[in-house]
Amino acid sequence: MSNAPRPSAVVAPAPVEPVGRAQGVVSAGALVWRRLRRSRSAMLGLGILAVFAACGVLAPWIAPYDPYASDLENSLKPPNSRHWLGTDELGRDLLSRILYGARLSMVIGTIAVAIGVTLGVPLGLLSGYLGGWFDLVVQRAIDVLLAFPSTVLAILLVTILGVGLVNVMIAVGIVSVPTYTRLVRGQVLSLKEQEFVHAARALGAGSLRIVFRHILPNTLAVLIVQTTLQVASAILSAAALGFLGLGVQQPTAEWGAMLSTARQYIQLAPHTLVFPGLAIVLTVLGFNLFGDGLRDALDPRLRV
Repeated sequence: MSNAPRPSAVVAPAPVEPVGRAQGVVSAGALVWRRLRRSRSAMLGLGILAVFAACGVLAPWIAPYDPYASDLENSLKPPNSRHWLGTDELGRDLLSRILYGARLSMVIGTIAVAIGVTLGVPLGLLSGYLGGWFDLVVQRAIDVLLAFPSTVLAILLVTILGVGLVNVMIAVGIVSVPTYTRLVRGQVLSLKEQEFVHAARALGAGSLRIVFRHILPNTLAVLIVQTTLQVASAILSAAALGFLGLGVQQPTAEWGAMLSTARQYIQLAPHTLVFPGLAIVLTVLGFNLFGDGLRDALDPRLRV
């Protein structure tokens, strides 16, 4: 018998499962959330937004009074045990009206920004990728819109379209189109010269597939941050239109319209001006704090 050692059994390594796209997205999302949680200002902004969003959604159940019910005997009352934030010139409960105003302001901001994204992002993508005469025409049109201050342009559009809730959202949405077009165009100009775009083109991918499959996903981080900040700007613009009497009209509970009416009683009942104004300030502050934190969390240069 041979004394040679018997060969040991070779154990094949277990196959390693590739990390799929869904797993990669989940991992990236978890990383962003961990970075976001480390920012106290971002968490403060998210908390403020969560409170106002909950107030808007739950307004019919948590509002102590009907926001449109008048009680002239209790008009312009300061904060008290019955009306925690006081009453307005018609005796309506300010707390109830602010809660319902939160719902309206969130809806206006969201829909207005959705209009801006829907119009501005495709224009920016195609303008940056195609270039030539198309880019020239789009950018000159954007220059015309940017020649007007945003508030003046919104007033002009509302004057043309007419006063009303829907027209306010359309006007504020159109005002945000130049911001998205320029932002996305700048991203496309830098991305379309990257190696992965040249590789996709060499493999026979068409222009639309390259733009929407390869370039657009790489602009999402910037778009998400800009959208968060733009909602605050849209809410502020809608409130400004309401204050000027060109936005949502009375008796609808909208913060800007409430400020417009309350300015007549600023000395007699300052609380009618302070509380709606404070609601606008806190909401815009919440979006700005959360947007700044989100920008830091999505910035790859800050990842360790």
